[in-house]
Amino acid sequence: MKTTEKAERIAKVLSRAGVASRRDAEKMILAGRVAVNSERLETPAVTVTSNDIITVDGKPIADPDPPRVWKYHKPSGEVTTARDEKDRKTVFDSLPIDMPRVMPIGRLDITSEGLLLLTNDGELKRRLELPSTGWLRRYRVRVHGRVTDDLVEPLLRGITVEGVKYQPMEVQFDRQQGANAWLTVALREGKNREIRKAMEAIGVSVNRLIRVSYGPFQLGDLRVGGVEEVRSRALKEQLNLSDVERQRREEAGHEAQDAPKPIEATTVRASSARRGKSQPALVTKAPGGGRPKSTSRTLSTSPDEVNASAPRAKPARKGPVRKQSTRNQPPAKSGSTKTGKDKRR
Repeated sequence: MKTTEKAERIAKVLSRAGVASRRDAEKMILAGRVAVNSERLETPAVTVTSNDIITVDGKPIADPDPPRVWKYHKPSGEVTTARDEKDRKTVFDSLPIDMPRVMPIGRLDITSEGLLLLTNDGELKRRLELPSTGWLRRYRVRVHGRVTDDLVEPLLRGITVEGVKYQPMEVQFDRQQGANAWLTVALREGKNREIRKAMEAIGVSVNRLIRVSYGPFQLGDLRVGGVEEVRSRALKEQLNLSDVERQRREEAGHEAQDAPKPIEATTVRASSARRGKSQPALVTKAPGGGRPKSTSRTLSTSPDEVNASAPRAKPARKGPVRKQSTRNQPPAKSGSTKTGKDKRR
């Protein structure tokens, strides 16, 4: 039985191969720089298969790399775009020169800080940005004004600002520091300046915003401006990429290959931040729409030590492994346990 080769838009193939974004790839095609099977293209409305030979400026394009993801600790003052019409500094100006072409997953505005995910794969980027993914995005937020449970209640129910409806947020009051208050806010969608607009609607203004997690990926103690690649195995476990990658390479007529090694030179760990006293005052939405409930949270001794608020990995427990948790654990040492047969002897 003859199989039909799957065809894809030429701009999508160029983007996956790391040539350019889809939009820029279309511009390259209109400029006459792209050819398929030695015929120069005049329109991006063309589909190709793995049997076609694609060249850019006369050179064949490379095979697509496996999906990869990096964590970047974005500082304030950088825009999340490849080129800025106002000639402001972009996040790409700060990345190592030996990194491949990457795209941001989601965005942080110029004054926002914290975790920004980067990927070399356009399909993965779109997949992780969809609200249907259901990933929680958590932020440390400093606002000017006094915060009470009644004040943030509209955010827990969902609020509409200037005709735009925002889904319910998780809002936790951390501490009041003079005229400012620190909050931890979590949401599952990322509309433009959502947190800032919602806070303004309830009468407080955001003067600092730091993203500390995006789904399973944590900012941790990655230094400001630091870059760290997510390990290939961890990425596949979190995103179930094995099937996606296999299908992609089968369509391209290639065997799956191991992901390239991480850029170790760019992985920098900062010293752990100090921890302060625990203060209760958590405001979350109760199941079934009941009254808000409060729990406690350990806070950083200084608002600037924001990395202390990010979840940290628990140290490995010593001692024998419980039977119900033996998966992926090393086998017990010989002689460490006695079987019933040994006891009878």
